[in-house]
Amino acid sequence: MDTPGLDASLLLAEALHTGRSSLLTGASDPLPGEALAAYKGFLERRRAGECAAYILGRKEFWGLDFTVGPAVLVPRPDTETLVEAALEWIDALSGACSRPPEVLDMCTGSGAVAVALKHERPHTAIWATDLSPEALDIAALNAQRLLEGRPAPAVALLQGDLFDALLRLPEPARFDIITANPPYVPGGIIETLPAEVRGEPRLALDGGLDGLDVIRRIISGGRRHLRDGGVLLMEAGPEQMEVIAGLLESGGYREIGVYRDMAARPRVIGAKAAG
Repeated sequence: MDTPGLDASLLLAEALHTGRSSLLTGASDPLPGEALAAYKGFLERRRAGECAAYILGRKEFWGLDFTVGPAVLVPRPDTETLVEAALEWIDALSGACSRPPEVLDMCTGSGAVAVALKHERPHTAIWATDLSPEALDIAALNAQRLLEGRPAPAVALLQGDLFDALLRLPEPARFDIITANPPYVPGGIIETLPAEVRGEPRLALDGGLDGLDVIRRIISGGRRHLRDGGVLLMEAGPEQMEVIAGLLESGGYREIGVYRDMAARPRVIGAKAAG
């Protein structure tokens, strides 16, 4: 969604080293020279297609201020649906067993989902993986800054291609919940997206011909890494849900359901590993 007014006010507040609310009281004041130069520079970058979050170096998600940069996808409100669904399952599983649930967050990027889950449920054990070392560097910064004081390790970060990252663990790993916000944009339409989206890492966007290449691999590998009755939760496009439901069913999952985002669109699909 294009939000020029919001972007302009965020960039102006950054140039003035103040909050957006304070702009209302001094809206007619002339900008100091340094602030004016900084603001013009921000606007030029925005006009060139760079998203406001990269210019600012941060993005709010789940009420937390995440560090972001060109190595990671910008966290979006739609993905809070994935956090909400995972919290429901964490709470349900916590009441059903004597130990804290163990969660694996795949394609973690900035760590937004993993950090939000740990922030809300501090005693949940959380691992997070990503193929990009640069993305994991940013996730580590966010975990350290936003989870200060939470039980250690805050989030265990592992680098590798999907489940290959788990080979770094000392024994075969199985989890109660696997979450993922994988790349799910069909590769052929990426060049038609707005410039600010095209500026995000293609690795985090491109899901192959139909957008489901990575999702198929997660479904296939998830059964081996979920405990009996464990839950797989994935974000995807609303128009992809029916096909993904078929892939889950043929892959041996059960109790398949969808979770809707703030606009009432199907945004997350979940299923249990057959037990």
